[in-house]
Amino acid sequence: MTRYAARYLYTLTSPLPLENAYVEVDDNGVVLGTGLCEEGETVLDGALCPGMVNAHCHVELSYMKGMFRKGTGMAGFIDQINALRDTSSLEDKIQALQEAMDKMYKEGVVAMADISNCDDSFAVKAKHPMYTRTFLEVFGADPNGWEAVIKDVKALEAKARSMGLDAAPTPHSCYTMSPALVTASSVEGLKSGFLSFHSEESDEEEEMMMYGRGPMWDNRIANGIPTPPVTGTSSLQYFLDRLAAGVPMPVSGHVLLVHECSLTAEGAKAARAALREPFLAVCPLSNQFIHNTLPPIGLMKESGIPICVGTDSLSSNDDLCLLAELFCLQEAFDVPLGELLTWACRNGARFLGKEELGTIEPGKKPGIVFIDNLAQGKLTKASTSRLL
Repeated sequence: MTRYAARYLYTLTSPLPLENAYVEVDDNGVVLGTGLCEEGETVLDGALCPGMVNAHCHVELSYMKGMFRKGTGMAGFIDQINALRDTSSLEDKIQALQEAMDKMYKEGVVAMADISNCDDSFAVKAKHPMYTRTFLEVFGADPNGWEAVIKDVKALEAKARSMGLDAAPTPHSCYTMSPALVTASSVEGLKSGFLSFHSEESDEEEEMMMYGRGPMWDNRIANGIPTPPVTGTSSLQYFLDRLAAGVPMPVSGHVLLVHECSLTAEGAKAARAALREPFLAVCPLSNQFIHNTLPPIGLMKESGIPICVGTDSLSSNDDLCLLAELFCLQEAFDVPLGELLTWACRNGARFLGKEELGTIEPGKKPGIVFIDNLAQGKLTKASTSRLL
């Protein structure tokens, strides 16, 4: 048995911490109990919390760290990703993603919702102590080629599953896929009970979908890529309509809407009506990196849709540090630490369906994380996290 004691213990059965409290775990990391420390007991100067969940990552892009210009907007970012995607050897790619996963795990990330476009990360994830659910991202703007795309991603799914990974197809976004492919890939993905979808990442995306104009629209025209249908509605509503074309409504399964920087109250209401179990994943540092904006956290909280936290990739972030994402949200929106940890731990675990994670309760094995360098119970720039 091991006993950890700290000034603050966030079990996340509620967002409020226990002060000067302990958690005891057995030799396998299973929680035995929690309680208040006796007077005079030595406690760590910081906070204990459950293991964290990176709700949106592209770990296979870790080799791209430091390659990208910031502040280019989505159109400029897409140009860079297309130019730089295959500029490193497979060995370098695998080494970079291994190092990235190891670093995240040491910092307390015990589970991850990871996006894959190929099998580069499969062997590393299959052996890693971090749990991953792999979302096999589908692209294809050609309206005539969607059946072949589905066949290819199903083969990739079979390979991932043969290696012991939880994996299934997922649509990328409204603008990189034909309408038929959005629907078909969503139908395939929902067979697993999970979808992850890039939605309303920027105003450029909304301008393209609603009005058929703007930098992203012009980018596709200039590169000879088919444009998405101009619907006159938001890209989120377009996605919900494409779901309705393929599955009964409201949609069963855990559906993660990633980014949602242009979310409106109307869109949030539509998502709640169309999806039985919607989740939001915010990646604030990536949003700042690409287009100098942040998600509408106040509106998201008012919507009642559970918020999760991700890092996106090292093509659009300087690091894959989940604590840095939480500090960004704290500073921008004055969110209390207990609420931030609920998003990063409990809600992420809920999305992944990993109920043994996310909270510190007897019988669970969530991993125990220590966060240091707090100031009056808040994160600071000097705060770090580590898995105990």
